[in-house]
Amino acid sequence: MRTVRQLLEAKSLDIHSVAPDTPVVDAIRLMAQKGIGAVLVMDGPRLAGIVSERDYARKVVLHGRASSTTPVSVIMTADVFTVGPDDTVDRCMVSVTERRIRHLPVVRDGHVEGVVSIGDLVKAVIEDQQLELDQLQRYIAS
Repeated sequence: MRTVRQLLEAKSLDIHSVAPDTPVVDAIRLMAQKGIGAVLVMDGPRLAGIVSERDYARKVVLHGRASSTTPVSVIMTADVFTVGPDDTVDRCMVSVTERRIRHLPVVRDGHVEGVVSIGDLVKAVIEDQQLELDQLQRYIAS
């Protein structure tokens, strides 16, 4: 089974983040520009939280807050579940399913190395299953 490190090696190493005092509208704008569903909230080098489109919908829109004046620190998830580069795709799939989350920051020794999304995980599982299927078909044919 593949590891998170292997997934990160196949992705862009860009880490998209905002500061805790960034207005929500700027975080949403960044997500739209990059085609992503969440951004990390970084307080200097420290991971302070994560904010997603879901946070925006549930904590800004439904509460009548103004996205131009509300800082992301008000709506972010501060208790972020993270994974390490040596964690497996299987373990990550279990985590996103049980916790009902879509993005996993990858942290090693307190340093953020990247983010793995549920889309990255599903893609890896499908690719691994296809490889196994191809190998079984070659075995049966030989």
